[in-house]
Amino acid sequence: VFSKIFSHEALESYLPKIQLVIKDTLRAWSSNPEPINVYHEAQKLTFRMAIRVLLGFRIPDEELGRLFEVYQQFVENVFSLPVDLPFSGYRRGIRARETLQKGLEKAIQEKLQNTQGKDYADALDILIESGKEHGKELTMQELKDGTLELIFAAYATTASASTSLIMQLLKHPRVLEKLREELRSKGILHNGCICEGSLRLDNISSLHYLDCVIKEVLRLFTPISGGYRTVLQTFELDGFQIPKGWSVMYSIRDTHDTAPVFKDVDVFDPERFEQGRSEDKDGRFHYLPFGGGVRTCLGKHLAKLFLKALAIELASTSRFELATRTFPKITLVPVVHPVDGLKVKFFGLDSNQNEILAGTDAMLGATV
Repeated sequence: VFSKIFSHEALESYLPKIQLVIKDTLRAWSSNPEPINVYHEAQKLTFRMAIRVLLGFRIPDEELGRLFEVYQQFVENVFSLPVDLPFSGYRRGIRARETLQKGLEKAIQEKLQNTQGKDYADALDILIESGKEHGKELTMQELKDGTLELIFAAYATTASASTSLIMQLLKHPRVLEKLREELRSKGILHNGCICEGSLRLDNISSLHYLDCVIKEVLRLFTPISGGYRTVLQTFELDGFQIPKGWSVMYSIRDTHDTAPVFKDVDVFDPERFEQGRSEDKDGRFHYLPFGGGVRTCLGKHLAKLFLKALAIELASTSRFELATRTFPKITLVPVVHPVDGLKVKFFGLDSNQNEILAGTDAMLGATV
């Protein structure tokens, strides 16, 4: 049922809306006279993308802001000890989840009653229709659970990767310039502006250097450290017997750090994925930012599309610089992110670019 949400056709329909949300966000960052906390703002961006684009909810900005704060409280307590006492993290998480589900139920009901003015099928539409095709009318509780799962899946890891992308573009201006050169050569960037109608799924797929940049960000700064699998039959590994039925944790980060196919593993080098080198092609499981096998991440294509759309906007219409003397340290828990969030100053765009971006607000209002 969920797989249809991330089909090629679905991604094609999401792309213009993702673009608009990113443009709107970058304009807000640029209009802020103070440096922004990139990680915190990236969390807001991915939350807004999930709510407005993926789920198609027409929630006013003020209400969306409140829902984001509640969601933050929910996420912060997901991994708390299951001790149900007053003021415990577990109790705070449960309360936040209840508040979230009330807000989501209201949004779902409004959405089901108001289907006019829509020009694309969002993930929730597809989920409902796909359920019917499988002979199952989803209950309100199932819709709320599915909605919450989609937000959760689109939120923390994508915000982490977005922050890592911005940090690497700051650290490596040559990479940023090479991205711009590719956009110009493909007719996407002209005179500092993105050409109208040039950002389609097939065009983005043809941007090979951009693909290398995103791959390298995800190799060096994989948002999550690993995943779990269940042992289907007893096997032996390095002299140890692993019994059937056990849970096994595999480490994505250690795999990337120790895989023999990658040269200079600590160096940010997008060219390692270019056709001449293709370091990720030698072996099945050396590169697995989204896991591997039949349980690989369902939303990986949406995540990569979002990161590519963000990189295109950053390279095309933004100026930004580090607002601190040095780059922050990185922490790995619960996902990879800078300790202080990464302070960056975004600058206002020139008049021509502002004119283009001003039109996105009206379009966003019309489509979302």
